[in-house]
Amino acid sequence: MQNFQQNLEKLEAADTQVLGVSMDSTFSNAAWAEKIAVTFPLLSDWGGDVTRQYGLYNPKYKAAQSR
Repeated sequence: MQNFQQNLEKLEAADTQVLGVSMDSTFSNAAWAEKIAVTFPLLSDWGGDVTRQYGLYNPKYKAAQSR
């Protein structure tokens, strides 16, 4: 996430919108974004629907795996 933040201006100049997606709650995402100084939106996939659609759901940990 911090790499995206460091390159945010370049990405936006290339007409790219940066979003983060997490299975955490919106409150957790907001706290984490503040802690790591991320200014782009972090979206909550609370039920894991998007995570499953991208094939990133790890049933062993009931969480998303990062790529």
